[in-house]
Amino acid sequence: MTYNFAEELRWRGMIHDIMPGTEELLEKEVVTGYIGFDPTADSLHIGSMVQIILLMHLQRAGHRPIALVGGATGMIGDPSGKSDERNLLTQEILDKNIAGVQSVLSRFIDFEKGDDATRAVLVNNYDWMKNFSLIDFARDVGKHITVNYMMAKDSVKKRVQGEGEGMSFTEFTYQLFQGYDYVHLYENMNCKLQIGGSDQWGNITTGTELVRRKLGGKAYALTTPLVTKADGTKFGKTESGNIWLDADKTSVYKFFQFWINATDEDAINWIKIFTFLDKNTCEALIEEHAKDPGYRVLQKRLAEEVTVMVHGREAYDTALKASQILFSKTVTPEQWSEFNQETLLDIFEGVPQAEISKDALKDGVDPVTLLADLTSFLPSNSEVRRALKENSLSINKNKITEDTVITSGDLIAENMLLLQRGKRNYFLVLVK
Repeated sequence: MTYNFAEELRWRGMIHDIMPGTEELLEKEVVTGYIGFDPTADSLHIGSMVQIILLMHLQRAGHRPIALVGGATGMIGDPSGKSDERNLLTQEILDKNIAGVQSVLSRFIDFEKGDDATRAVLVNNYDWMKNFSLIDFARDVGKHITVNYMMAKDSVKKRVQGEGEGMSFTEFTYQLFQGYDYVHLYENMNCKLQIGGSDQWGNITTGTELVRRKLGGKAYALTTPLVTKADGTKFGKTESGNIWLDADKTSVYKFFQFWINATDEDAINWIKIFTFLDKNTCEALIEEHAKDPGYRVLQKRLAEEVTVMVHGREAYDTALKASQILFSKTVTPEQWSEFNQETLLDIFEGVPQAEISKDALKDGVDPVTLLADLTSFLPSNSEVRRALKENSLSINKNKITEDTVITSGDLIAENMLLLQRGKRNYFLVLVK
């Protein structure tokens, strides 16, 4: 698949700044472009998804993407957007983080497809920085960029002018390190384009300036807007923390729920940014959504596209079924059997819980004993009886009566019972 890279990004709202001549370059030749990922954790969260998707677009447009993992720059820490010094990582932690980031990137970028001129490449800047002495770096790199030039960058200016606790020499040199990455890739891999978020414009243009001054070459830059949420809260975070791209850090169900719960305004923007649906399809979905916002057609399609891209179709199907449990009036034992305990705990995160002994169910137990005496789901026996008369009590989404007997055969996910009063009053019983 090939298309005009810049035009594709423009209608999706994914261009913030673009250096003059960049579009012309992309139209006349196969361009090698790179994006850097600093290994601050052993995975990537959805805050990095825009950059991953940009590399995917670059590859789909017939160009050559380079994903750079910052093994060297990660030792320093990018000051961009930070008011305080980052904690320096140990080599052991850094190595673990690099491996994790590389593993995530390999799920999205095809590093096997194409010939030598177009095949995507994964690089680590530690490989060319590890033998650089301070003297060599100062002579070969530092002499080409003035302190005045570096001080003018927003990432430096804000810190030096009193935001936070100032800036160490270590962080001050970061833009030179990142700039030298561009020099190395330009010289050794004919890389002519660096892409990043809008907060990286200063670092990226330092690289283009280094290419010009040190090599006499012409390098280009493109940045994307930072993704924001309509309510002003930070994108990619929830009350429980980051939304990660690894299922062992953020369950597929929670990942799916993040997108399904997007506001209408956010969904209109995100369907264009985080999916590869074409312009006509996106516009048709937005128009359909406007006719009946309550059906949430945009959020449903957004959640499907992104969850399938990150976790696969089977995982999406399971997350969708799990989500539907909350709105089902009844759920069969066969349906419950599709979910393990971890998924159910994710679905009912924050729901009150109690533990009871498996022996309590050995001979069967009546609703009053279970809901009042054993679990304290309801405060008294009389309250349980009142709820039973109202026909408002369910176990595992199935209505119960005074004659119901609950046994170990009713357990879901091997050791759980889901108690419910009314539509939204849930309680989990863990049977040990």
